[in-house]
Amino acid sequence: MKLTLESINNINLFENLTGAKVKDCLIDEEGLLFLVEEGNVKRALGPNNAHLHRISSILKKNIKIIAFSSDVCKFVANLIYPQKIDGIFLENKVVKIVVEDTATKGKIFGRSRENLKRINSLVKNYFTDIEEVVLV
Repeated sequence: MKLTLESINNINLFENLTGAKVKDCLIDEEGLLFLVEEGNVKRALGPNNAHLHRISSILKKNIKIIAFSSDVCKFVANLIYPQKIDGIFLENKVVKIVVEDTATKGKIFGRSRENLKRINSLVKNYFTDIEEVVLV
């Protein structure tokens, strides 16, 4: 994980405005994704999502806040929230997400599997022993 000057500035702004501890900041075409320490999501959002709206207006980008977890299954569940899944489990270094609803499965995959690729890259960054995240 390499931090650029822009991501360091974003992390500093986020931490100063919210008081939440940030683990990582990812910048992509959709906006910014902040990984906050477990238990800091409520603090990061603020009352009535005030912190989220304020940071979004300051940076003029879409902001997404995700809770980091040391448990890989919980971390993947946080990444795909608010999508409803039927189950998630770890089997032979592969995280398997069980989804019966085809619409939900499509949202998790994303156009050209972009969402699933992003989930896989995030999981591989923080959990080196995990090989892949798949939908079943």
